[in-house]
Amino acid sequence: MKTVNGQEIIQLFESWSPKKLACMENDPIGLAIGTLNKPVSKVLVTLDVNEEVADEAIAQGCELIIAHHPPIFRRLSNIRTDNPAGRLYEKLIKNDIAVYAAHTNLDVAEGGVNDLLADALQLENRFILEETYAENMLKLAVFIPTANATDLREALAKAGAGRIGDYEACSYTTMGEGRFRPLEGANPHVGAIGELHVEEEVKIEVVFPESVKNRVLKAMLNAHPYEEPAYDLIRLDQQTNVMGLGRVGYLPQEMTLHEFTQFVKEQLDVPAVRVVGDLQSKVKKVALVGGDGNKYIYSAKRAGADVFLTGDMYFHTAQDAQAIGLQIVDPGHHVEKVMIAGVAKKMARMCEDKKYSVEFVQSTIQTEPFLFV
Repeated sequence: MKTVNGQEIIQLFESWSPKKLACMENDPIGLAIGTLNKPVSKVLVTLDVNEEVADEAIAQGCELIIAHHPPIFRRLSNIRTDNPAGRLYEKLIKNDIAVYAAHTNLDVAEGGVNDLLADALQLENRFILEETYAENMLKLAVFIPTANATDLREALAKAGAGRIGDYEACSYTTMGEGRFRPLEGANPHVGAIGELHVEEEVKIEVVFPESVKNRVLKAMLNAHPYEEPAYDLIRLDQQTNVMGLGRVGYLPQEMTLHEFTQFVKEQLDVPAVRVVGDLQSKVKKVALVGGDGNKYIYSAKRAGADVFLTGDMYFHTAQDAQAIGLQIVDPGHHVEKVMIAGVAKKMARMCEDKKYSVEFVQSTIQTEPFLFV
């Protein structure tokens, strides 16, 4: 197993939950405290970071904390160690514990907070509630001698080009002739300086997401025999890798709204929920948003949901939902704690695949501020 530093761990994490997925303006994601340029053998995964969680990290010997809720959410005007926030930052820095936050990017990511909530509720045939991210597709058309075409196609496929739905290594080839006259100073693969050369060539066309553009172009240039390859790069209207906030899906079986509330309490481990709607009505199609989903009631209604599950429901928003005939179940913000086990298990698997010598510890500190009496 390989000893790793914090940078390598977070690079792996961001391959799954990249920062570009964040959908809140000025979301304070990324490294919040400390440094990643150090060896890391143990990582604590938590929903929130408070002094008790910091003490837990110290006791467990963790060098890094991965949290969902950023420990520094608003701009600081000072760091005073005679108040709770200052004491927390001081403790983490003195014990050389770095804190990395993945907030709305982890909400959007496949297998992130919203998928984990949907998993817990056993939702089937799921789709995104609100699209927040998509990549443009690009098309590369490159001209190459026929003898080198197979090697180029393979190189492009390995770099991520030519993936369409459930198919890979997709490309289109057109036969033709290439003409060029090498000038003084050129080092032509074929042809002679000063002479017009005609070469049997093919045009290979492939499509790929914009996020892999640099990798695809590098692979093309490395595999091409010409010192000056001719190619076109075209941006398409077509989009791919569509992702977003919230999920909509179907319960394994229809139940009453009252039965659903009991199911939610059991599956999400909460003592109580707030409800808007007729407890005897039937529900099957569920929309959900982890955390505060107040502004998505109309998206849930448009999606045809029988009930919308989200936290922190405001009084007047609940009235608006009632007015449009949308039932609400509010289990609180803290149900996002599902990310603790979810992130720890996924990162452990990813690091094991990479043969990284690192342990992921699930925080056991209760950070729910509310008591239900």
